[in-house]
Amino acid sequence: MSDMYSVAVIGLGIMGRRMIEALESHSQFETKFIWDPSNTAIELAKERTPNAEVTDSPETAIASADVVYLACQPIPRRVYSMMVSDLGVPLFLEKPLGVNLEASRSMVNHLERTQCPVAVNFVQATDSPLAIIQEALASGEMGELVGLDISVSYASWPRQWQKDADWLRFSTEGGMTREVISHFMFFAERLMGTTHLNWAHPTFPDELLCETNMVAQLSNKEGVPLNVRANVGGVQPDQQGIFVKGSKKSFKVEQFSELWSSDGGSFEQIVDPGENSRITGLHQQLDHFSKCIRGEPHLLATVQEALSVQEKIEAMLSA
Repeated sequence: MSDMYSVAVIGLGIMGRRMIEALESHSQFETKFIWDPSNTAIELAKERTPNAEVTDSPETAIASADVVYLACQPIPRRVYSMMVSDLGVPLFLEKPLGVNLEASRSMVNHLERTQCPVAVNFVQATDSPLAIIQEALASGEMGELVGLDISVSYASWPRQWQKDADWLRFSTEGGMTREVISHFMFFAERLMGTTHLNWAHPTFPDELLCETNMVAQLSNKEGVPLNVRANVGGVQPDQQGIFVKGSKKSFKVEQFSELWSSDGGSFEQIVDPGENSRITGLHQQLDHFSKCIRGEPHLLATVQEALSVQEKIEAMLSA
């Protein structure tokens, strides 16, 4: 396979279009084929990649490209993922893997049997805050790991920039626990290992709509607690982050890529990602996906890590 990869993008909502922007400005990838059931989504995507071919089906796009990026809704990802892996085509897909654990486990087994290069887009996997905290933990700089707190608060859900993805407001596939807390759950398990759910209390407004509040506690095999608190309502800026507590030094990650540290005094910012943090983060993911394609070591989330996250997320939602 050449150093320039043609990409098929399946799913042209906000995440698909953001990835197209990153692909178009990356030296190793080129968006060549796109597909979505929505003509509106296709038109918006074409503004970012005017030379890409709109295929007549996802199957055609998948069969035509060097690599495939899946940004479709969670439920169809299983079928498309297995279709890609059967062709031996490298696969990059959005989280969550799905919403049905049995289906996701069979999908992971299928992907592993075909040995297709595959990774999941937990963008913090390749970002500097995680690496810095991992190093501080390994070196003893932060002392013992005491606990982690995930905190998410939104004025409304879906957020304003997500309004076109109407499915995000329904409990079937959507909600902030799957879409956002899963990112920080991945981050936490990279630091503390596999966790198990102790208890959870989700609040749903009715049988159809997704959760508006979530409180939960998990812990790892050493008993280190992971606390989760999320809510929707009010008028305030969105807040989303994880607090990693050590006996000597603690860290907090805000807005995914800002990093702050404290040794007991006021928090000081040590990573400021700047205005282009989103595109920089996606470029880092693509750099590592290129390594994944070539069979080289990389930092991207594996399907097993993504499945572990999904197991915790779905357990929290069904508690």
